[in-house]
This record gives sequence, C-alpha cells and structure tokens, in this order.
Amino acid sequence: MTGGAPRVGFVSLGCPKATVDSEQVITQLRAEGYEIVPDYDDADMVIINTCGFIDAAVEESLETIDQALHQNGQVIVTGCLGARADLISERFPSLLAVTGPHARDEVMQAVHRHLPAPHDPFLDLVPKQGIRLTPRHYAYLKISEGCNHRCSFCIIPSLRGDLVSRPIDAVLDEAQILVDAGIREILVISQDTSAYGVDCRYATRFWRGQPLQTRFVDLARALGQFGIWVRLHYVYPYPHVDDVIPLMADGAILPYLDIPFQHASKKILQAMRRPGNRDRVLERIAKWREICPELVIRSTFIVGFPGETDADFDELLDFLESAQLDRVGCFTYSPVDGATANALPKPVPEAIKQERYHYFMQKQQQISALKLSRRIGQRMPVLIESATDEGYLARSYADAPEIDGVVHVTTDAALSRGEFCDVDITCADEYDLYAVPSR
Repeated sequence: MTGGAPRVGFVSLGCPKATVDSEQVITQLRAEGYEIVPDYDDADMVIINTCGFIDAAVEESLETIDQALHQNGQVIVTGCLGARADLISERFPSLLAVTGPHARDEVMQAVHRHLPAPHDPFLDLVPKQGIRLTPRHYAYLKISEGCNHRCSFCIIPSLRGDLVSRPIDAVLDEAQILVDAGIREILVISQDTSAYGVDCRYATRFWRGQPLQTRFVDLARALGQFGIWVRLHYVYPYPHVDDVIPLMADGAILPYLDIPFQHASKKILQAMRRPGNRDRVLERIAKWREICPELVIRSTFIVGFPGETDADFDELLDFLESAQLDRVGCFTYSPVDGATANALPKPVPEAIKQERYHYFMQKQQQISALKLSRRIGQRMPVLIESATDEGYLARSYADAPEIDGVVHVTTDAALSRGEFCDVDITCADEYDLYAVPSR
C-alpha cells in the first residue's frame, strides 16, 4: 500500500441501475476515507461493477477484469456478472472477491479484508447526496430491485432476484436530498418501474404528512411536487400507466415514457413471454397523445428472435410505421447464457439478423427525421450539458442522457452546464436538433 489514504480504482459497467449500485459503493468508500482514482496504476485496489445481460456486455466485463488484473492485480468483482461467481472465479482465480449485484455491504467487507479503512468513518465528510457518477445536474433514482417477469430472453431475475420495492417515503427522502443538492433532473429507474409496490401490496407510508401508497402513480405525483424534471424509464405498459399521462399533460412530470415493447408480433411476444397486443397498444398510444400531445415515447426492440419469420418482421415494421415512436433502439437477439429462449426452435441466422436490424433502423431514421423536422420553429427549454467549439450540447425534455439525441446550441454567449436555457429550433437531422438561444 502507498502512503496516505488507500486508493481505489472503480470501473462501472452496464445500465443505470448498476450505476446507482456503483454510486452507493463509492459513497461508502469515500465516507470511510478511501480515495477514488481514475486509473489502475495509481490504485491500491480495483473494483469492477460488471454487466451480464447480453453476450457483448459479458465480454466487455471479462475483458475489463482481465485488463485490471494485468495492470493492477488486486481486483474485486461485483455486479450482475458477479452473480455467476463460479464462471468468474474459474477464469480468474486470483480475484480478491466476487459478489453479485446491489451488494454494497459484501463489497465493503472484501475491501476491509484486503485494504483496511484508514480511520473512523464517523470523522469523514461526504456530500449528503452521496458520491454520484453522473453530472451534478441530474441523477438516477432507483425505486426497486429485481423483477417478477420471466421473459425468455432475459436472465435479470436470476441475477437480481424478484421485485423488491423501496418504501415510498425513503425514495422521496432521497429525492429531496438530491433536489436540495441542486439536481435539475431525476431519472426514475428500476427493472419494472410500473410494477412499483406490487410486492408490498401498495403499502401506505407517510411522507411529510402526506399518506402515500407505495404505487407507481402516487410516486410520480409526489415527485412532481419538487418542480424539477422527472423522467420515467423502464415502464411496462400496464393499464394503470394511463393514470400518469394527465400528470404529464399538467406539467408535473416530463411527458416522456420509456416503454420496452420488444416486438409487435403476437407469436414472438408469446415466445418472449412478454405482454402486449399490437392493436391495443396502438389504441392506447393514440389515447395518450390525445391527452398529452407533447408526449415522447422511447422504446427498444429485438429482431432476429428465434422463430421470427419475414411475416413477423413485417408486422414489427408495420407497428413501427403506425406507432410513430419518437426514440427507438434495436438489438439483434443475443443467446445469453442461461436464457430459456436459447432452447427455442428455428434460430435466425446471423446474416438475416443483421439485415433486419439495418432495415429496421433505416425505417426508424425516416420516422425520427420527420418527427424532429416538425420541431423546427418551436421554442423549447433545454438543459445545458457541455460546451463545444460552436456553442453547447443540450437536452430537451425529449432527450434522456446518453441514449437519445441532443440539441446543438450555436451561440457565443456564456451558458452554464446544468442550467436551463430557452432556445429556438432552427434545423433537425435524423436524431438531433439544432438551435439558437431565444431572444
């Protein structure tokens, strides 16, 4: 160990839920006097929070572990891939410890064994909101762990377990701390956000004198009281999702829904063990847009799922045309180790998967370009993200960080990161908007 505070390198891979797990571990490390450093060479130990959802993520995690062991040697592995401890330990027997996801206490126990804390944590100072890996102006708010669904392509329940909702008063306490710290946007995340509270039978809790059920709609309404941007991610299209649309229309929360539809063919959805009826979904989307015309819908889809025929793919393209979704991501089916879908008959050849992926994305590019072109001439508030040579990158309410498009703001004026600015939209392409500050 080098002199001074023990130094820990930290690598966080995977989804925003893993990011929150990383933030919790880093917060505890800082609270106990550890220093967080950005590279392997300066670290006394490295912690890697892994992802194990799809093959590409597994490979990235394994490569990261291998690199950290070669460059540092003192490595703890946690996260979703860590739930497959036998696989990790067999391949990397020199690891200090391997834990599963959301395992802060287990990680800290391993850290204490191999790199003892320098002094009493009660004497250390950390921000009340904890250490965040996101910029100062936005933060992820995780409301639950695990998932009760058993989608055939997904192994998340085997990694993170069944749904466990956080008490609504604890969630709102954390939100209040974030707002007090200057956060301008909260992104609500979980594995199944609209199932929030079902595991505890929507138990009633009290927060600042308000009786609130541990329920998706109650949480959205309560978060709307803070007067900041509130963005909802990973929302299953249960019927009660309809109840949040008026909150969006009233401006309480952002008119933005992230709903992973995954497919549109009834046959494929059944094989995926996913809910969904194409015509009913289209009817609901139309109804939502009647109530809240500014609603932006983001979704993700899988092409090349086992058994997907040309007719199934055409049905998906037809849905895409009819739904006119604003933001869309697409993945080719990946046979994740342990997923039951791997045993399904009629796997789709890789070449056809790639062909369908590119055709799907070209179709969505056309839809996105048309929808964004309708923004030209509009005035919109944006959140400034970073400076560029021509001005600034920003996000509108329609843009979640890192996964959606951006707004390119051209100006010589001095704008501050994390501040709001009204802009006039002057141009658009397939994914991004271009604007100047409003006068």
